[in-house]
Amino acid sequence: MTVAEAAPSLRRDMSRFDGLLVTLAGLSPSIGVFIVGSDVIRTAGSGALLCFAAAVALGIAMASVYAELGSAMPSAGGEYTIAGRILGPAAGFAMLSVNLFGLCLAMSLSGLGASGYLRAVLPGLPLVPTALVLVALVTVLAVLSIRTNALVTGVLLACELASLAAVAWLGFTHAQPDAAARMLHPVMAASGGGLRAVPWAVLGLGAAGGIYAFNGYGSVIFFAEEIRDAHRSVAAVVYGSLAIAALVELVPMAGVVAGAPGLAGLSTAAAPIPDFIARTGGPLLARIISLAVAAAIFNAMIAIVLSAGRQLFASARDGAWPGAPGRAMARVHPRFGSPHAATLAVGACGLACCFLPLSVLVTILANGNVATYATLCVAAMVGRRSGATSGTLARAKLFPAGPVLVLLALAGVLWADMLDLETGVPGLLATLAILALGAGYYRLVVRGGSARAQAFSFEGEHRGPAPNSPVTAPAHAR
Repeated sequence: MTVAEAAPSLRRDMSRFDGLLVTLAGLSPSIGVFIVGSDVIRTAGSGALLCFAAAVALGIAMASVYAELGSAMPSAGGEYTIAGRILGPAAGFAMLSVNLFGLCLAMSLSGLGASGYLRAVLPGLPLVPTALVLVALVTVLAVLSIRTNALVTGVLLACELASLAAVAWLGFTHAQPDAAARMLHPVMAASGGGLRAVPWAVLGLGAAGGIYAFNGYGSVIFFAEEIRDAHRSVAAVVYGSLAIAALVELVPMAGVVAGAPGLAGLSTAAAPIPDFIARTGGPLLARIISLAVAAAIFNAMIAIVLSAGRQLFASARDGAWPGAPGRAMARVHPRFGSPHAATLAVGACGLACCFLPLSVLVTILANGNVATYATLCVAAMVGRRSGATSGTLARAKLFPAGPVLVLLALAGVLWADMLDLETGVPGLLATLAILALGAGYYRLVVRGGSARAQAFSFEGEHRGPAPNSPVTAPAHAR
């Protein structure tokens, strides 16, 4: 009996609404506006709004890929399982490698980021020790039942949405006479003073940055074995979370562009949106918003640990990891129904990453999403041709326009990265090394030894219930 056959299954306890809450927590609209939005404003001035709108359009194309693949192959393995089934186990392990590295690094980077925002409220708070406490706390929460985590993330998400509504209100109640012109004819600070029109190339660069403001709508695929009627629910949550994110991010961004007292000062500020809040709402509101952003980052950390733990669990269930650690990570907690050992392992990695320099974390994370998006787009096209996705209930319209559009946009992002010798090229090289590490692990360790090869049973062999049949438990658990 293989590990995959012996492991108990995850509990199918989540409603679509639960899935939406956890997915939106991981997407984190507040991070999209306050952190990514500030970066895009510094790049493209008032053109940041158009950049965000372009990112939403691209997001719709990528969401169609996630919806079709997630509906066809609802598994806790997420991209690992999807790539492995369609493109082969080596590709699956490459995705597993880049996702686990990326999620653990994102957890620690988020902990450090939340600590920075907490320092605005509690000056003198130690950065790394606070991050360690936050990572440990989210790991403990993630071990609890998925319904408990949905409740916690829902409460924090409500605070997050309230802070975004406050920013939108501030912006539109302080709207400048030329607000419409700012949005339709974007300008940015000129090097010699004053304002100048934003070049198209700069808008493209800002749009590439805006992609990350909406990243996360596809993370529901990691909860596909816990959400009821997964073949339909996964697609509904993917599209629903992107639609909500578009609304709650575009409106505050429009408010900031409309209400900023001076666009030149806005686009040259070190932190444009926090600076806008302090100038129009006062220092007290700025501190309250800083606390809300810290809560939003903490909320995203919960979703990160939940996602990473389930992906590691899925690979352990397949028999990818040797010995007692592998068997432990393939187990489900008898009370909470969570992959507790895999979750704790991810949390331990996140704690270790807190000691890495910020520059290293950012460099390694830079291109992980690009690799994931590109692989899924290729998988969607190959899956259509091979029939691997024929069981989906969320067939993308105008196919293959969606994945082709995304691949073209990603090619532009990669070109920009190759021109950036300081962070872009090192990020590309780091991502390629991580992808090679995952594929190499499969070929040399999993497939290399006869005993390991016999123990490994890729989840692609366990298809699960048919799309139109009642969904209770994964097929390998019955």
